[in-house]
Amino acid sequence: MIKAPTSWLQRDAAAVWHPFTQHGQWLDDEPLVVDRAEGPWIYDLDGNRYLDGVSSLWVTTFGHRTPEINRAITDQLAELDHFTFLGATHRPGIELAEELLRRAPEGDRRLSKVFFAGDGSSAVEAAMKMAYQYSVQTGRARQKFVRLDQAYHGDTLGAVSVGGIDLFHATYQPLLLETLEVGSPGVRRPGQSAGDRATECVGELDAVMAEHGGEVCAIVVEPMVQGAAGMLTYDPLFLRAARRVADRYGALLIGDEVATGIGRTGRMWAVEHADVVPDILVCGKGLTGGCLPLSAAMVTDEVYQAFLGAPSQSRTFFHGHTYTANPPAAAAAVANLRLMTEHDLVDRAARLGDRLGELLKPVADHDGVTEVRRLGTMTGIDVRPMGERTGARVCRAALRHGVWIRPLGDTVILMPPLALSDVEVEFLVEAVAAALEEVY
Repeated sequence: MIKAPTSWLQRDAAAVWHPFTQHGQWLDDEPLVVDRAEGPWIYDLDGNRYLDGVSSLWVTTFGHRTPEINRAITDQLAELDHFTFLGATHRPGIELAEELLRRAPEGDRRLSKVFFAGDGSSAVEAAMKMAYQYSVQTGRARQKFVRLDQAYHGDTLGAVSVGGIDLFHATYQPLLLETLEVGSPGVRRPGQSAGDRATECVGELDAVMAEHGGEVCAIVVEPMVQGAAGMLTYDPLFLRAARRVADRYGALLIGDEVATGIGRTGRMWAVEHADVVPDILVCGKGLTGGCLPLSAAMVTDEVYQAFLGAPSQSRTFFHGHTYTANPPAAAAAVANLRLMTEHDLVDRAARLGDRLGELLKPVADHDGVTEVRRLGTMTGIDVRPMGERTGARVCRAALRHGVWIRPLGDTVILMPPLALSDVEVEFLVEAVAAALEEVY
C-alpha cells in the first residue's frame, strides 16, 4: 500500500503540477505554503507573515482582501453568479465597460468598445484575431505581426508567436505564426542611452515595414516596460514612432498593458507616458484588484465598425469564452476602479514609485547589483551571477527577512501593491538589501 502523504507540501508534490516550476527541485526550494493574506501581507501555515513584494503575480492593487472589493463580489453573488455574455448581457459587464472607457487614454483617436476575456493571454489572442480579421474585412487580408525581441504576451500559441524570450518560447517555434522581429528598445549596450537605443530600434522598425508593411496587420508592443524580460524600460520615442509607422502602413498598433496598466507605471496606462493611443489596448492582471481573473481589449470605433454587417456577410467576431465578463469578476473590477479613483491611487502609485527609487539608490551601488531599472513601481534589479540561480537565492534570503519576491533569472523583481505605506516600502527595500548582504 502506498503511504498517504502527510504535510501540505508532500500532498502538493503528490498531486500538483505548478506553472513555470521545475518540479525536479520543487521541495528543495522549501516553497511557501500561503494560508491567508490581508493588505500587503501574506501568512504561512505557522502564522509567519511576509510582505508581498510582487503583488502575487503583479496583480494586487490595494492589497489582499480589500473589503470594498470583497463586498462587491458577495453582493453580486447574491444576485447573479454567472450567465453567458454571448448574445446576452448583464449590469456588471455593462458598468465595467463604461468604467474602463471613462479611464481610457486620450489622444488622436478614442477607444470606444470593450471586449472581455479571461486573462492576459486570452485577451492578447482576441486582439490578434481582431487585427487579422479587421485587415481581411477592410480589404487587405494581412497575416503578419511585428513583434519585439524580449517581448512576452502570454503563453497561448498566438501570444507566444509575438513573444521574444527564447527560454519561454523556443520549444514551440514549429507551432507558431509567422512574425517579423524588431530589436528590443530596452536592451542597451554598456554606456548606451535609452534614447539612442530607441532610435536604433525605430530604424529597424522602419526597415522591416518598408519591406513588409503591406503584409503586416499589427505591431504588438508592451508599452514602456518589457516586464517578463526583467523590467526592461525604454524611451517613449520608440512608442511614438511605432504609432506613426503603424499609421503610415495601415497597420494596427496593439498595446499590451496586461502588466503595465491599471497604475503600475505611475500612470493609469503606460501609453500615456508617450501620449499615444493604440488601436487596441489590452488589460488584465490588476483589473479586478488582484482577486479574480478578468481581462479586456479596448478598441477604437474604426476597428469595431469593420465587424458590423448582415449575418450573411460573416463579419461577426467569432471569438469568446464560457466565463467572459463573469459577473462577480466584473463587479470586483468596477469596485476596484472606483476605489482607485476615490483614493487617487494612480498618483499615489507614482509617489510610491518615486520613493521606491530613492530607497533603492544604495542598493544600486551594492557590489552584487549590476543595474536597477524602474518605471513607477515596476522594478528590476539585476544581480551579479554567483553560480546557478543567484536571483532565486536572493529571493529565498529575502523571505528569511520577511519579504516574498520572485526572480526572473538573475533579475530580482519588485512590484508591490500600489497602496503600500512608507513604512512598508522601507521594510521591502531593507529586506532586499539584507538579502543581498546574505548572498554576497
